[in-house]
Order: sequence, then structure tokens, then C-alpha cells
Amino acid sequence: MTMPQTITVLALDVDGVLTDGKLYIADNGNVMKTFHAHDGLGISLWQKCGFHIVLISGRNENSVTVRANELGIEHVFQNSKNKIADLQSCIQAIGCTTEQVCFVGDDLGDLSIMNHVGYSIAVQNAATEVKTASDWVTSLPGGEGAVREAIEYLMKANGTWDSSVASMMQEHANQ
Repeated sequence: MTMPQTITVLALDVDGVLTDGKLYIADNGNVMKTFHAHDGLGISLWQKCGFHIVLISGRNENSVTVRANELGIEHVFQNSKNKIADLQSCIQAIGCTTEQVCFVGDDLGDLSIMNHVGYSIAVQNAATEVKTASDWVTSLPGGEGAVREAIEYLMKANGTWDSSVASMMQEHANQ
């Protein structure tokens, strides 16, 4: 089994992981989603350490593109029909192995990719089957800081969390 300290790529489902899974559909058909600021900070800390974030979603929503751009996430796959194939093309471009990848999921459609990668995490409100298949389960539900919790867990395992927090605090003190 892959150990969490060897993870360099964090691949995330979007609906139910980065969001609470609710889709707010307006009369005009526009879809709105909410993203948690804590997840955004965690993603920023992860990327500042030189690690990669990959978003893989079966849906295609402009709000995901906007949020990914805000956070500087360059690996975004929307309307994915084959999450494993999309991930494989991405990790080939990054130059890592599947053993260095952790996938965070919440529902049955994530099971195959969770079983494909080196390490998998389920959010607290994930389907029972997803929790059972995962290596670790967050205490927070999707869309409520679960991604930040997963990142903190991985960064503490690889020894980068404390220095990242100290660096961030120093940056803010200098502003």
C-alpha cells in the first residue's frame, strides 16, 4: 500500500468534494455551486510546496473553471467520461506514477479511480462503499473544508505542513 507521505498529486472530484454536492439551478438553467475558502487555502499551500492538483468532474460548469483559475489549478478535466484515462494523461504530462496520486471522492462513480491510484480519501459524507474502499476518511463533509483537511493530513505525513503554515504567516506579517 502507498503511504500518504509519498503523495505528490492530489486529484479531486468536484461535486460532493469541493462542493457540498448541491446544484442550485436557476429558472434560466444556470447552475450555482459553493466552494469553501478553507479548501482554497489548503490547495494554495499544497501547490506552493510544488505539489499538483487535478480536478476531474463528470459535469461541465463555468463555476469550476472560474474557481480553478482563481486557485491557479492548471489540470482541470470537466465532462469527464473516463476519469482514469483523464488522470493517466495528466500524470504522464506531470511525470509521476499512479502510486504518487491520491484521489478524493464521495460517490459510487469515484470507486474505480479510487482503486486505481496509490492512495484514496473519502469525504465524511461519502457513500458507504466509497468510505469502505478508501484509505482514509475526513471528519468534515464535502464542501465544508474536507479538501483542506485531506491536504493537511497529507502535508503532515510528508513533513511540509508546519513550514508551509510558518511561511504563510510570515508572508501575511510582511503585508
